[in-house]
Amino acid sequence: MSHDTRDDRTRSGRNPTEPSARRAGRIILAVVLAGEFMAVLDASVVDTALPSIRADTGASAAGLQWIHAAYALALAVGLISGGRLGDRYGRRRTFLLGAGVFTAASLLCALAVGPATVIGARAVQGAGAAVMLPQVLATVHVAFEGSARARAFGLYGTVLSVGSAVGPVLGGVLTQADVFGMGWRSIFLVNVPIGAATVLLGHRYLVESRVARAARLDPSGMGLSALGLLLIAFPLSAGGSRHWPWWTFPVMAAGLTVLPVLIFRQRVRNRAEGSSLRTPALFSGRSLSNRSLPGRPLPGRPLPGPFSAGLSAQFVLGLLSGLFFMCWTLFMQQGLGMSPSRAAIGFLLLTLAEITGAWLATAAVGRHQRRVPQAGALLAALALSGFHSLITVYGTGLSMTGMALPVLALGLGLGLVGTPLTDLALARVEDEHAGSASGLFNTATHLGIALGVVLTGVVFFPHDPDAAARGTVVAHAFAATLPYVTGGLLSMWALMFLLPRHRGKQ
Repeated sequence: MSHDTRDDRTRSGRNPTEPSARRAGRIILAVVLAGEFMAVLDASVVDTALPSIRADTGASAAGLQWIHAAYALALAVGLISGGRLGDRYGRRRTFLLGAGVFTAASLLCALAVGPATVIGARAVQGAGAAVMLPQVLATVHVAFEGSARARAFGLYGTVLSVGSAVGPVLGGVLTQADVFGMGWRSIFLVNVPIGAATVLLGHRYLVESRVARAARLDPSGMGLSALGLLLIAFPLSAGGSRHWPWWTFPVMAAGLTVLPVLIFRQRVRNRAEGSSLRTPALFSGRSLSNRSLPGRPLPGRPLPGPFSAGLSAQFVLGLLSGLFFMCWTLFMQQGLGMSPSRAAIGFLLLTLAEITGAWLATAAVGRHQRRVPQAGALLAALALSGFHSLITVYGTGLSMTGMALPVLALGLGLGLVGTPLTDLALARVEDEHAGSASGLFNTATHLGIALGVVLTGVVFFPHDPDAAARGTVVAHAFAATLPYVTGGLLSMWALMFLLPRHRGKQ
């Protein structure tokens, strides 16, 4: 029997003013935020551990890419269906299922003896995260009210930012610390006790909720999405380092054929059942407000541009992140000979600058609106141009101190982009479609990261086909990658001209 969230909250019988209920509320929040933290952390925790994983498992260039990309791709493909699973079968039950799968897959990653096992376990990890993550906000919405809910949402955003930021740093520190002789395996093993506690406490304290008329699942749509993306991504990851064998081109062509079939099927399904993986109104303009914005009247017809442009820019941002960060960590460790913990300092510098940029963006966006993320994209592009010049001049003699200025400028620029980009892209999306729009933004981010990592096989690994080179070869490969990332930042800057000048609705 289906229950709406209010019935389930009433049925729990807890009085939010009682001390026991307040304690239970704190535990509920800790449980779901722990699940969120693990899922977000593992998207980037392997960055600084990749050279150690390659040395220990003998992973090829394509293997290294998929150790990273398998997680992001599974997460991207499964996010929308994961949200619908919770709506339909219960958020508590679905969260526990996702957390259990994620924890078991983390243990499998830690025990893996070869790259194929790590890649498979990472894909299962991503699938577990895709099931678990969408339930976090829904559970917070059900379990809390008023000011408590506002505080919980604030903590959700904080954990999201912190988890993304500390992933590479924690990965480098744990790998270098070699806890109990586990080396890189400790970055996955740390999830096991946290995940087990999350499942046990969640089973005891989480409140069940579901939607009475939830959207139907679309397993065939998800399957077609995964098939099309794999048929495109695998040849890209393997082709560059293998000098593009003949089979890569027909396989990519098959993947490109699958995607139009998916789009056509989604339109048919939406007309027949009113349910598909995406929300067509977001792209047709029916979900956009036609009310005037301050100082700039809108035409009488809906404009589909802002959301599509923002989504495209977000995808490009994820793409560039996946491409740059993987190449950068290989450059620092295999090009400059830094230890994992030393490389983690570089990520820490960038993170601190990104936090500063996000703070400045929040303070400035009210006056400058669209110009803020555009300035951030240009600053990041300028920083990478300077970075490229430094590598050209100093090569493997470049130190952490020498790269600090472009790294800080890059982080500051990326911080200026993040929050304003999302805010402006969603500015004219009506409330009824806000959940779908946010889900698509998360999907675009993780899909971009996965494909960005895969593209290292096209622009980086042709210079280092065995992923085992050191010194000048790796420095040259990294320098060859930077113009592509810079060009991507400039394309993102151009896309932002399609964003609205103002974010508010009247």
